[in-house]
Amino acid sequence: MAISLSVVLLLAIILVVLIRGGSIKAGPAIVAILFGFFLASTNIAPSVNNFLNSLAETINKISF
Repeated sequence: MAISLSVVLLLAIILVVLIRGGSIKAGPAIVAILFGFFLASTNIAPSVNNFLNSLAETINKISF
């Protein structure tokens, strides 16, 4: 659950930066947020979650 929260916070920060920087307007940002919200309630949500978890584990295994 901590990984999911971190991704949500990271994406929220990126979204705020894009809106404030003028790269994305408020309308498309709201559409993107709603898309993510409704995507989370579909049958593909567990697959996306599994992919993100495996990606996070892979990144975690990389040592510098």
